Amino acid sequence: INDQDMYDLFNELFDINDINDTNTTDPSYVVSRTVKLCSKMVVNKFGARFIPIFYYVNFLLSYLGNGLVLFIIYKYEKLHTVTNIFLLNLVLSNFLFAISLPFWATYHLSEWIFGMALCKMVSSAYFIGFYSSILFLTLMTFDRYLAVVHAVAAAKSRKKAYAIIASVIVWGISIVASVKELVLRNVWEDQINGLMCEVSGYSDSTMDHWELVTYYQQFLLFFLLPLFMVMYCYISITVRIMSTRMKEKCRAIKLIFVIIFTFFACWTPYNIVILLKALQISSTSKDDYTCSDMEHLDYALYVTRNIAYLYCCISPVFYTFVGKKFQSHFRRLVAKNIPCLKRHISLSSQSTRTTSQRTPYSDY
Repeated sequence: INDQDMYDLFNELFDINDINDTNTTDPSYVVSRTVKLCSKMVVNKFGARFIPIFYYVNFLLSYLGNGLVLFIIYKYEKLHTVTNIFLLNLVLSNFLFAISLPFWATYHLSEWIFGMALCKMVSSAYFIGFYSSILFLTLMTFDRYLAVVHAVAAAKSRKKAYAIIASVIVWGISIVASVKELVLRNVWEDQINGLMCEVSGYSDSTMDHWELVTYYQQFLLFFLLPLFMVMYCYISITVRIMSTRMKEKCRAIKLIFVIIFTFFACWTPYNIVILLKALQISSTSKDDYTCSDMEHLDYALYVTRNIAYLYCCISPVFYTFVGKKFQSHFRRLVAKNIPCLKRHISLSSQSTRTTSQRTPYSDY
């Protein structure tokens, strides 16, 4: 076979002329820039090793801590008070969030083995619980602000109906913010990682759009707004307490400072990383970010997210047991169930079921 025959044979088999014509007539086939492919193998191994531990710890702490708060409210408190209605909803939101963590822990260890329906349900429960927990913490702070700073006016408006309506609004916002997880999440098989429970089945631009919506929604609606409200409410409460002759004024202010500092320290790093991830996705020049930058951001997301999740799980315990009232309930519970410790625990002689007769400052 001479060279011309060989050329004709290749022409016939591979239709070289058609390919050449296509390349010259349709410029969309030509890639004009270098496509950056960053391997996430090391980051995924880090996640598979450490994230399940964090999730299981968070799950256990959440159910133990929230279960204790729920038991004390049932045992010693009036269930229909405004504060306790909010607290019960906060506990419920944490239970809803925490119940999803063992599923995600298993997912990080291997692959998604629970099917399509649970992929959508667990994802929705995860975000609904997470979002509602943040909003109920903010709502409890605002309610405390009303009780202390506007005590006279709040006495008329802080009724059971107000608490129920506010709680329904919080659940509604959280559900609406999480609907996209129910719609967009799918189970698909990756050749390397196996079955995945991720947003899929759409174009890259659509998935980037919804990821940006999630990140900005988290940063603006579920971080900045709650942070500003918490700061404003507690600063107002501090000013109000300073103007009174309250005996334990210094202790109350210290507790307020601890609450603000803990909220800020746990939530800020995670949300800064969320903002950086959003800026990375929306950047028009992807080459500004090296693979090393992306890897460091993924590591930071893993670590800061677990700090935020831990605070989310233990927040009811933190918000209740800083107050004297719940400390007294807890001592009473321990003394009753562990007699050998009774002599080491000083019990308040005041009844613990008279919460409605206490002053607005008694939580401190």
